[in-house]
Amino acid sequence: MGVGIPVLLISILLFFVLFFGIGFLLNMLLRMSWIMAIIYPIVFICIVDNIKVIEYFRKPAQSFSQLGHKILSLQVADISILISGFLGAIAAGVVIRMLRASGYRMF
Repeated sequence: MGVGIPVLLISILLFFVLFFGIGFLLNMLLRMSWIMAIIYPIVFICIVDNIKVIEYFRKPAQSFSQLGHKILSLQVADISILISGFLGAIAAGVVIRMLRASGYRMF
């Protein structure tokens, strides 16, 4: 059963705003413009896969194989929601760069 259009649109907007906000705050506090864009793939793996992190070190072949199957089985709605989160993280980096170039100093 698929996701309805209103739910999909709200989810896309929420993921964009959520990761934009988290990225913006991390960028201000850590003074690294692209920190959330770098961390996002790890967050992506945690959202998609339900394997414990330690299993990637104990059984890497099996864990990455299972991750690959999970990623390939994602539906278009799931992919679009996750991509919107990544775009929010990138947008946070761009906004911080623009603000710093304009002379604003945060923390």
